Amino acid sequence: MLSDILVPFSDQYQIFNLFNYITFRTGGAVLTALLFSLILGTPFIAWLKSRQVEGQPIRDDGPDTHFAKKGTPTMGGLLILSSLVISSLLWVPLGNPYLWPVLVVIVSFGSIGLVDDWMKLSKNTSKGLSGKRKLLLQLVFCIFVSMFFVELSPEELRYSVAVPFFKEQLLPLGLFYILFTSFVIVGASHAVNLTDGLDGLAIVPVMIVASCFVLFAYLSGNINFASYLQISYIPGVGDLATLCGALIGASLGFLWFNAPPAKVFMGDTGSLALGGALGAISVATRHEFVLAIAGGLFVLETVSVILQVASFRLFGKRIFLMAPLHHHFEKKGWAESTIVIRFWIISVVLALISLSTLKLR
Repeated sequence: MLSDILVPFSDQYQIFNLFNYITFRTGGAVLTALLFSLILGTPFIAWLKSRQVEGQPIRDDGPDTHFAKKGTPTMGGLLILSSLVISSLLWVPLGNPYLWPVLVVIVSFGSIGLVDDWMKLSKNTSKGLSGKRKLLLQLVFCIFVSMFFVELSPEELRYSVAVPFFKEQLLPLGLFYILFTSFVIVGASHAVNLTDGLDGLAIVPVMIVASCFVLFAYLSGNINFASYLQISYIPGVGDLATLCGALIGASLGFLWFNAPPAKVFMGDTGSLALGGALGAISVATRHEFVLAIAGGLFVLETVSVILQVASFRLFGKRIFLMAPLHHHFEKKGWAESTIVIRFWIISVVLALISLSTLKLR
């Protein structure tokens, strides 16, 4: 919005020419979202506490250490999403067609998570909206958004997936591409949701992955860099770097209050929306497989749950003491801070591997 308003005056006031640059707008988006989160955080958390007497319901079968967190309010994702959306609307040109489908995913997934959190609070149980209902609602939005991304794509990229580590290698999927991209967005959403089990565990890897996609979006939207690096050039997608900046800033502000001991949990309101945002951005930039590398920690947590369920149903035995994986290490006696920091390190390493795909072609 700011660029739409101020750039026309750049002939008279040269400083407004800065709003033409994605790098400047991205920095502005980070700071704006961060300030919104920090300013609104304290009164917002106080309001949540006044509405949630007992806070987020704690699983009876979870690690014993979690009972000490009883009374901590949830739905903190509303703080992230409000800062993210406001900052994005301020700094991303409103005429950019990629802005709106990504915001649709963020707002719709956040709304689904909000209903889920509200049901848990109202019934004082760790079970909210059923998995099937959440999945169905998400798929409806994802199919719509995926079709929109296909229409925006260059002709040679339609219904095709780029393969990392191989130059100009595209995997044609035909109409199956719509289902594939929907799976990516929904899968990323639920993967972040499963990872969000300890103070600060999910939000920092989200920022790390978003930082990677600041670069991927910027490079994919620049014809010169895309040509040099032999990645797909997608006109207009560079502005999603600014949206990623807003996501990073909003997440940083939330981490201020979510750092151990957490004053607020993001809940499904935040985790479903943030994961969906990363999935949608990966689809828009045509780096879906790169998301699986950069967000490998989320993949690892999800796979641990799948293996645990499959093993118990097929053989009646559990592979892990408890799933997702971070709970397994809690049951083994690892301190929460140890698990969180080590998982952050893994996330950084995976992010660096994903960035290597830019040159290993």
